[in-house]
Amino acid sequence: MEQSRLEKLLEFLKNEPNDEFLQYALATEYLRLDDKETALNYYEGLVTNHPDYVGTYYHLGKLYESLNRKEDAVATYQKGMGAARAAKNNHALSELNSAYMQASGLYDDDDDDY
Repeated sequence: MEQSRLEKLLEFLKNEPNDEFLQYALATEYLRLDDKETALNYYEGLVTNHPDYVGTYYHLGKLYESLNRKEDAVATYQKGMGAARAAKNNHALSELNSAYMQASGLYDDDDDDY
């Protein structure tokens, strides 16, 4: 019987429990499986234990938004922008800034005047 992607990731994590990429992959997989609570636990653990792992912030913010936790989303985007600046990751900074502006109500996709 073939292992599922989730089972494989969990097995990898047993061997590398502090690997931030595996934790991120698990969070993403749980989200794909619509297990938002477990995904949330992994994402929140990442920002707590691996705050330099910039990719987490956008996805955690979007998850907060889907859970109607707008203030948490905005705070997460802000924290992520700081991490992206420190890492000199301009692509992530741009994505986080856009998400922040939209979640804060400072920018609306439907308001383009172009």
